[in-house]
Amino acid sequence: MPSTANSTEDQWSSGLCDCFDDPINCIVLHFLGIFTQIDGVATCFFPCITMGENAEIISKGETSCIAATTIYYLLCSIGCQPGYGFLYRSRLRKLLGFPKEACKDNIVHTCCCFCALCQEHRELKLHGADPTIGWKANVENWKSQAVTVPPFFEPEMMR
Repeated sequence: MPSTANSTEDQWSSGLCDCFDDPINCIVLHFLGIFTQIDGVATCFFPCITMGENAEIISKGETSCIAATTIYYLLCSIGCQPGYGFLYRSRLRKLLGFPKEACKDNIVHTCCCFCALCQEHRELKLHGADPTIGWKANVENWKSQAVTVPPFFEPEMMR
């Protein structure tokens, strides 16, 4: 698992307000996948897409980027998106072995959802996943690099 000087096992590798550490995700327009004419997602303009990218990786492909993007968009339209963002932030914490901070995570997604989504996106990238290419493409990349277990996921229990 890659590490950085700022990283410890129980905390985020970058601060909540360090959005400009990854300016492409934060500001530059860059759609992916179904929007192949342009190059990715800008959280400040399209937070729903960043949420979808993050959710697909965090759910190990069980929730598609398109489904999560749509759900987040619909929840945004009625002001209920913080709960959905909080759900995936909690799942990411569990995957990375970070301590539970339910109240703080809920507040973060309620008051600062753009920053939270950017922070989660940076963390996924730091731990070896590229949220912009989706789960299947990441799995293929890991296979081509002879990575048997995704860099930040615990192996599944086998029966």
